[in-house]
Amino acid sequence: MEITGQSAVVTGGGSGIGAGIAAYLAKLGAKVTVIDVDRAKVEAVAQAIGGHAVVADIADGPGGEAAFKSVRERFGAARILVNVAGILIPGRILGKDGPLPLEKFRKVIDVNLVGTFNMMRLAAADMAGLAPLADGERGVIIATSSIAAYEGQIGQAAYAASKAGLVGLTLPAARDLARSGIRVVTIAPGLVATPMMLTLPPDIQKSLTDAVPFPNRLVTQDEVARLCQHVIENVALNGEVIRLDGALRLAAK
Repeated sequence: MEITGQSAVVTGGGSGIGAGIAAYLAKLGAKVTVIDVDRAKVEAVAQAIGGHAVVADIADGPGGEAAFKSVRERFGAARILVNVAGILIPGRILGKDGPLPLEKFRKVIDVNLVGTFNMMRLAAADMAGLAPLADGERGVIIATSSIAAYEGQIGQAAYAASKAGLVGLTLPAARDLARSGIRVVTIAPGLVATPMMLTLPPDIQKSLTDAVPFPNRLVTQDEVARLCQHVIENVALNGEVIRLDGALRLAAK
């Protein structure tokens, strides 16, 4: 798919990886809508890239529907959806103070897995009504998992389960939506040099990068964005999960 001129939605675009992808797609000529729960951040990013800001909880049904209605009114139905929004609430299943509170586990699953599915189903409904492009393609949906889906660490039960859910969702979603000409691909990044990561003390940053075989550094936000670009442009990529981690395999802790 040619990115220039297309309506694109990026969730979690108010900061970090999402903001980087939103800016990158805008630079390539996409009409970008940024969705986030933080009004100040999402509006700042949208203003900087000439995009559209929508404040919404991705796990909320009516809120999600209103968000896509806003997208249609501003830029037309989106052919590109990049799901980045997610949260991390650490905690051992059985900690010093007893079992992990169920509401914490449920919250992570709700945002990371249910929220991504909510955005996926609503975007797909809009994409299915669009005229097909070359190869019969109508749209592409990218989800953001994590290598924690495969090597979840101690204290990451909720996060790892939510990200593993996205890995399991990828192929059936691609098969479900194939008849509508909609592709589904998931990216599973390793350690990414987000602004938050770069605020860590230098010794901690070094210990993290030392674990990456090659390149012996953190993945850059630009590298994540460029992978998104390739997924969007390469129509043969479908139903796949792509690790972007420099061959890193997470240790137990």
